[in-house]
Amino acid sequence: MDNQGAGGRPPVKTKEDLRAHFGQVNLIAEKKVLHHLDKFCRDFIALSPFLVLATSDGHGHADASPRGDAPGFVAVLDDKTLLIPDRRGNNRVDTFGNIIASAGIGLLFMVPGINETLRVNGRAEISQDAELLAPLAVQNVVPIIGLKIHVEETYFHCGKALMRSKLWSPATQVERNSFPTLGRIIAEQTAAIETEVAEKTLEEGYRTRLY
Repeated sequence: MDNQGAGGRPPVKTKEDLRAHFGQVNLIAEKKVLHHLDKFCRDFIALSPFLVLATSDGHGHADASPRGDAPGFVAVLDDKTLLIPDRRGNNRVDTFGNIIASAGIGLLFMVPGINETLRVNGRAEISQDAELLAPLAVQNVVPIIGLKIHVEETYFHCGKALMRSKLWSPATQVERNSFPTLGRIIAEQTAAIETEVAEKTLEEGYRTRLY
């Protein structure tokens, strides 16, 4: 068996191997980690219409879920606490199930046009506090449940990944008709619904059940 890694280097199997492979962490990268939400974090969250939320069931099964709404849809309750309202979805509730099992959570906030992102890590709990959720109503629909995030660390991530991907560049946008519709995909993957019915159901949901 070949015990060598790429380029003839020893394989990376331990944290010590990782550090030997990558070298010491940059001092600025180490010092930029905060344990609260400062002015810059708050302002970025207020601009953000989209985030990716990562959780785990505590047994090594991880999940990443998109969350999006108008900029500032995530409420900053104080320098250590966020509240993410739950909007209508497919009722899989993977995230909520994971939080019940394991409270650890990671958030990645994005702002269209800005290549840098904001990372927030901490612990989450399910909140049904009507007083906290009421201000997060949209189109007169008040969320009845949400995630309260207790911030443990937060820091800005450099823009290299988004720059390499050209994520915000209009020139890289894919023509929608170049990829199958979700209705067709679901119909073919499940064999449980006709494509036309699936597409009409999704279209109606997008039009009438966002909130």
